[in-house]
Amino acid sequence: MPNAAPLICPQPEETPFWRVKPLEAMSVEEWESLCDGCGRCCLVKLEDEDTAEVMYTDVGCTLLDAQTCRCRDYSNRQSKVADCVRLTPQAVRSLSWLPPTCAYRLLAEGRDLSWWHPLVSGDPETVHAAGISVRDRVAGPEENFSIAELLERITDWPLEGPEE
Repeated sequence: MPNAAPLICPQPEETPFWRVKPLEAMSVEEWESLCDGCGRCCLVKLEDEDTAEVMYTDVGCTLLDAQTCRCRDYSNRQSKVADCVRLTPQAVRSLSWLPPTCAYRLLAEGRDLSWWHPLVSGDPETVHAAGISVRDRVAGPEENFSIAELLERITDWPLEGPEE
């Protein structure tokens, strides 16, 4: 009897963790990997005192690196930036200002990650290629602008989806 090649059964693809785990059940590593690196949440936002409407500007937090779209001092951000919000499962369900493209918001709303998200594409550059990130769109860090100047920097693009 000739030697038969072993039968190789393909392994079923594992369902990605974000499709099976609620936000509260994710490990720290899983939670942190949900951040797509767009930097939109690190743009300065202004709130209208009368209407409570939140408006985005194209001005970055003092710690935002506008090229990498990441925090320059992530582990110490909350001690250095008084109004830096730590995202938690509870917070993402209540923060109205999270961008509509934000993975945390999408999952909290029962939706899936977008094609350009690095966990889906396998490439951290797709968030930039899709036009989601703040790369090349930040006017500068917040300390370079007065309140009056911030009012002139209000923009809608952080609320928009990807460029097609």
